[in-house]
Amino acid sequence: MQSTITEKCADNYISIVNTVKDTSKPLKICLLSYRCNPHCGGQGVYLKNLSRALKDLGHRVDVVVGPPKPQLDADIPFYQIQSLDLYNPENLFRTPSLKELCQPINFIEWIGVSTMGFPEPFTFGLRARRFLRRKRHQYDIVHDNQGLSYSLLNIKDWLPTVATIHHPITIDRKIAIRSAANIWRKMQQWRWYSFCGMQKRVSRMLSHIITVSKTARKDIARDFKISTNRFRIIPNGIRTDLFYPIPDIAREKNRLIVTNSADMPLKGLFYLLRAVSKVAQTQPVKLTIVGSPCKNGYSQKLIQKLGIGNLITFTGRITNDRFVRLYAKATAAVIPSVYEGFGLPVGEAMACAVPVISTTGGALPEVVGDAGILVPPADHHALANAILTVLQQPQLAQKLSLAGYQRVQQHFTWIKAAQRTVSVYREAIRDHR
Repeated sequence: MQSTITEKCADNYISIVNTVKDTSKPLKICLLSYRCNPHCGGQGVYLKNLSRALKDLGHRVDVVVGPPKPQLDADIPFYQIQSLDLYNPENLFRTPSLKELCQPINFIEWIGVSTMGFPEPFTFGLRARRFLRRKRHQYDIVHDNQGLSYSLLNIKDWLPTVATIHHPITIDRKIAIRSAANIWRKMQQWRWYSFCGMQKRVSRMLSHIITVSKTARKDIARDFKISTNRFRIIPNGIRTDLFYPIPDIAREKNRLIVTNSADMPLKGLFYLLRAVSKVAQTQPVKLTIVGSPCKNGYSQKLIQKLGIGNLITFTGRITNDRFVRLYAKATAAVIPSVYEGFGLPVGEAMACAVPVISTTGGALPEVVGDAGILVPPADHHALANAILTVLQQPQLAQKLSLAGYQRVQQHFTWIKAAQRTVSVYREAIRDHR
């Protein structure tokens, strides 16, 4: 049954590609992304799936990335620009050699990290500019994936340039500072997010900006002081050939699932853990967290404080096949985020026909629509009540399951996203001449 579903999803994908394939002149596209790990945030997922869909539409796509090595499909060419990679978890904050520090960009990167900043968007931009100076005649368009470095202002003089801003990082900064325990931690967060000033200034100089939701457009325009007419809204797609229902796997009663790759206040795991603790007082419940806890991080400490360790399972990094199977076993998927510019985990859960409980943080209502239960963000009481409702009403859960699945099929595919992205490319190319 599973192989049949997989083959059917693949056939549907090929059929859609053939229907919308661009018959105009194929474009030569350069995708830039300073970070590209598909297991650590939406930017990596965006890069992997957009490059795949653009290639399927008949365009030539090169991906230029920083660390770590990208996990792209085998037929997508990529160039990994070397850096100091000081955030590599296998050699975190290593001391560079004197030979490495003799290179000016490396020295800037090391100084930035040593002073508790995050210089990667800036230094990646410098390296990408050097790369494109040599190869600029090979491309029709450059597409920046939320790096927004100063070097993009040089690149856009050479080549038509489009940038995707998934959501305003200023919101991450605000929540991180508010969540910091003391003034020293607050100062650290201010320093870490100091690159926001660069991103604001650069984005104001760009004529074509893609974002993924109406909410993201409104918030970026407000925080970055950009006119809304510069934005093109293109919702992310969901890989329905990778995320799909598995009817042969029975759902486990009272089993929740959440995707949470890091202890980021923005993702709201703090509130979900408190909600699970509250639910457990009157209802059996288990929570699977797809991801790993940060060592001595706030989630581990809170789990210990609440005494709910026996209810929680962290999966660590898992294959997509296991991920889909975990969705199939879950009674409900919970998205407790305080803010999301889009919210890929919502769409992936709905594509697997899992009932969804989500906050109204950011653009999540735009993705969920009427196919899930929505509660206010940062409210563990409301989250607990919604969880109890779904666990105790199987008929409602079944209704939400079907509604979510149908919504994804109708509104969120990567081929549609890629086709609309190409339209923005062609617009930017015309305006650049």
